[in-house]
Amino acid sequence: MRTFANACTLLEMEAMARAAVERLPPAFREQMHDLVFKVEDFAAQEVLDDLGIDNPFALTGLYEGEALTQRSIEHSGRMPPTVFLYRRPILDEWAERGDETLEHLVDHVVIHEIGHHFGLSDEDMHALEDGEEDGAE
Repeated sequence: MRTFANACTLLEMEAMARAAVERLPPAFREQMHDLVFKVEDFAAQEVLDDLGIDNPFALTGLYEGEALTQRSIEHSGRMPPTVFLYRRPILDEWAERGDETLEHLVDHVVIHEIGHHFGLSDEDMHALEDGEEDGAE
């Protein structure tokens, strides 16, 4: 049975996200120099409305930006690509699952959102999450 202490802070979850990035293969990390990470309690209402999401607990992460596979010189001067992690929905999902560590769930969300940055398929994201170096072939 899982016992709960104090919920992790925004900074603690950001540290988990950065640790997840550090575990990625170097080929991926080298292409993430402009990627910004932000951890917030919930997505802004405007974001939820744009995505057609009624329940703020339904969104654990979001990639905002152009995938590397879609970028061109016309994209210069734009805001940097950003990965958002939403702490409260992640904590809620973690509590509901009860079968994994919080770090594992944060890893999963981070890899999924970074996958959008690279234009990866769901299959590629799963391979990357499983630690396979050739996940983006």
